[in-house]
Amino acid sequence: MRAPFPFSAIVGQEDMKLALLIAAIDPSIGGVLVFGDRGTGKSTAVRALAALLPPMPVVAGCRYHCDPAGQNLCEDCAAQRKAGVLKHRSAPVPVVDLPLGATEDRVVGALDLERALAHGEKAFEPGLLARANRGFLYVDEVNLLEDHLVDLLIDVAASGENVVEREGISVRHPARFVLVGSGNPEEGELRPQLLDRFGLSVEVQTPQTLDARVEVVRRRDAFERDPEGFLEKWRRDDSRLRRRIVHARERLPTVDVPDSALERAAELCMKLGTDGLRGELTLVRAARALAALEDIAAVGDAELRRVATPALRHRLRRNPLDESGSTLRVERALNELFGP
Repeated sequence: MRAPFPFSAIVGQEDMKLALLIAAIDPSIGGVLVFGDRGTGKSTAVRALAALLPPMPVVAGCRYHCDPAGQNLCEDCAAQRKAGVLKHRSAPVPVVDLPLGATEDRVVGALDLERALAHGEKAFEPGLLARANRGFLYVDEVNLLEDHLVDLLIDVAASGENVVEREGISVRHPARFVLVGSGNPEEGELRPQLLDRFGLSVEVQTPQTLDARVEVVRRRDAFERDPEGFLEKWRRDDSRLRRRIVHARERLPTVDVPDSALERAAELCMKLGTDGLRGELTLVRAARALAALEDIAAVGDAELRRVATPALRHRLRRNPLDESGSTLRVERALNELFGP
């Protein structure tokens, strides 16, 4: 397969790129929801980021990409660790597409019919959730996803584990991934239960300036005509960004979040009337990941302000007395709390 378009070569869309980088640095933030016009590089950015990330260690032969140093292992890997025979290798970060018309068996996994018919064995055939473990699960047109698949994603996103009980099979395996959804808001809204599971939400638009539109076409055309040459041209920029991500992951545990930052985050969420405490948690985690990316020792107002809109815009209640969009409401609250 041809290598994806380089992440560093994507023109504009800074909010989307920053949200994806933050989610890659700290996957506990949750997924990224990207709403906007078609043909604005949403799927290109996801695949480019996964190719940008360094290979990850996995247990050799594991169908779920278990982390040999982690605690959340499947049954086979747990047994190998107990026996002291756990071997590992490096593997690229997976990016798995979840089609809108996918069946439940295709998503969660089901009985391996080939082995059942040929050998009379009951064996489990992993689904898309297994392939996406420790990587990215990408859902295009996520607002058109069928309700039964939405319910599945909500359950797995909350637990980080996929449980299959069917056809005499009982399987439990890790399924932690960065959920990335994209769509066009004109085609329908996303169910609130799934919307709340996305850590960050960004809006993308078609470039509005002549120079930007010309540069997008120029770079894409150059990539299509000479992929190898184009990749080589941007290899140094991607390598530099990869090192920033690796260093940010290493720095993340050492970034300080003072009480003043926690109070600021809580004040902002109270002012906006967000439900629950997931808004504060996401805001603080995103600000900490941003500080790690920018090599800043402690989270301050600048970091909170920069990630507040993507962390909170999709968590606001509808206000019949205020026709302002959610983005404008967050920016107005930021100006009132932090100053213009």
